[in-house]
Amino acid sequence: MSPTYPTPLKTQPCCEGNACAGSPTPASPVRPEAGRSDLLRRGRALEYLTVGYNSLEGVIAVASGLAAGSIALFGFGFDSAIEVISGLALLWRLRPGVDAERREEAERTALRIVGASFVLLALYVAFDAGKSLLRHEAPEESVPGIVLAAASLVAMPLLTRAKRRVARQLKSAALHADAKQTELCTWLSAILLVGLALNALVGWWWADPVAALVMVPIIAKEGVEALQGKSCCEDAACEAEV
Repeated sequence: MSPTYPTPLKTQPCCEGNACAGSPTPASPVRPEAGRSDLLRRGRALEYLTVGYNSLEGVIAVASGLAAGSIALFGFGFDSAIEVISGLALLWRLRPGVDAERREEAERTALRIVGASFVLLALYVAFDAGKSLLRHEAPEESVPGIVLAAASLVAMPLLTRAKRRVARQLKSAALHADAKQTELCTWLSAILLVGLALNALVGWWWADPVAALVMVPIIAKEGVEALQGKSCCEDAACEAEV
């Protein structure tokens, strides 16, 4: 009888790392820094869009206002300039590679700039609307102004929503305040559109300055709250996810 030899054991090939086919690959840990960097990049993209759109909007509004003698259009252009200032302040605040202490200081500074912009806008609107009422200065008919107001009435709510989403995730009071200012631009667009349309269609010259005066307390309140640092992350809305 021939000798029986034991069957050799089958050995598995040596695998280095995760090179073996079919072996599960462990999930790479998600770094909080990576998520924050993505949010900061999205926030900067929104502010670049704000600065670009409002720069164009301001030039068109001021030029159309001067051409038509429309104080409402000129004031709308002034608001666009404040939006540009606010956007530039937020671009500075959303710089990458800033440590926590410097980020908080930049947050406070940017928030004060946004708040001061609100207050300046409220003062200007109150002065301009009051003067228009006292002097019976009716906004002139302006087709470019009506088209511009209608376009902003569509674009600004979309931009506001996107800014608020990023502000919640970053817990950024300055970005949330900037979103409020963009929302106010929506209301001012509606006021401008209604004022120009009513004046052009039925001759109600007083509609624009009266509506602007209604907005003054809202604008001033937001400005004071921003200056006091009360704009965001003190309520549940800032912590909620969309």
